[in-house]
Amino acid sequence: MKWFGAILIILTCTWLGFDAARRVSDRPKQLRQLKTGILALEAEMLYGLTPLQEASAHLSTQLAYPINVLFERFSSKLAARGDSAHIAWEESLDETWEMTSLSKGEREVLRQFGQTLGQHDRDQQEKQIKLTMVHLDREEAEAKENQLRYETMLKSLGFLGGLLIVILML
Repeated sequence: MKWFGAILIILTCTWLGFDAARRVSDRPKQLRQLKTGILALEAEMLYGLTPLQEASAHLSTQLAYPINVLFERFSSKLAARGDSAHIAWEESLDETWEMTSLSKGEREVLRQFGQTLGQHDRDQQEKQIKLTMVHLDREEAEAKENQLRYETMLKSLGFLGGLLIVILML
């Protein structure tokens, strides 16, 4: 029975380490998807003159989970209640945030982006999107650096932490 418990502890801790490593490795991927989505939204809005609700709905079918959920909820909130883009973006961001691996820095950048949606003329909107992209580029570089630095360590730490617990318990 002791061995079963020991194996269970090691497997659980290893799983926790791999889960933490997955979140670290998902962050740069999700940032790239987010940047792709924002650039596509810019193209649809500014050059295709597509309404924000339609452009977001279209993007939700093209992007991968969980970023597609953000754009899907944003589109549905715009369609259902006709809220301002800022309120719909904030609510969508709040609803989908736990699904992502993004950090607080990215959340603030996305909140600022949401505050500018639909508030400015075409040139100002384009400048705001470029500013958002600069911030997201910086966050992506940091995320890649963290991935290289911590991903393998977290996997090993999970296993070794479980092993330490088992040794201390015996």
